[in-house]
Amino acid sequence: MPRVPAHLSERALGMLQGGMRTADVARAINCHVRTVRRLRQRYRETGRTADHPRSGRPRVTTPAQDRYIRISHLRDRSRSTQQHLKNVYSSLTICMLVAGVGAYVHVFTRLLQGGLLSFLGSIGMMIWLAMTPHSLETEKKRLAILCGFAFFTGVGLGPAMDFVISVNPSIIVTAFLGTSVIFACFTLSALYAQRRSYLFLGGTLMSGLSILLLLSMFNMFYGSVMLFKAHMYLGLLVMCGFVLFDTQLIIEKAEMGDKDYIW
Repeated sequence: MPRVPAHLSERALGMLQGGMRTADVARAINCHVRTVRRLRQRYRETGRTADHPRSGRPRVTTPAQDRYIRISHLRDRSRSTQQHLKNVYSSLTICMLVAGVGAYVHVFTRLLQGGLLSFLGSIGMMIWLAMTPHSLETEKKRLAILCGFAFFTGVGLGPAMDFVISVNPSIIVTAFLGTSVIFACFTLSALYAQRRSYLFLGGTLMSGLSILLLLSMFNMFYGSVMLFKAHMYLGLLVMCGFVLFDTQLIIEKAEMGDKDYIW
């Protein structure tokens, strides 16, 4: 006999006990007349309308294998998502190179100096990029705008580069290598972790950014070295968390069809 939901079985039994005909009850719960008859017969014999427990299909996997299948599914990424990740990191690499060119222009050529002009240029490029719709026809244009944003950002870093070079030029190499290692480690951690396992960090990270903003504003007037160090290390922790969060967010958005690797 086909399975009838428990609430429909109880309803059918009530109709039968109320004097309705079997055919009318069958039409009311949208099933065959024989199903209603067997339901009534079962109630007479057992005093219940629920089905007897059924063994179902025998298990063919162990609990450990079930867990492995579940974890493998959470780690699985479609080919289109893998290609999307390649595009994301390729564009990131291009932007780093272009930003390096911008910093070189400020430090060594002095053709364009970092300051208000470079800041306005980067803001303008970002607004232009946000206003340009994502499509196959505008892909190269948007990538060029992104490179323009990276260039002006690199120029804007020029004054900081000048200061660091005056102190110790090796700091630049150390900072670059350290940042690269940290970014690579946290990115790989997010890629090889279960999908969506770090998305819960979003609210915490935004709260951390708010705390950093308040600390920086407060320290503008207080001038505490301890607060400065706390701000620096807390900022490092928050940014590492954003690497985990954003990497998995990119994957989930790509799985849902968002293949915009530029914005």
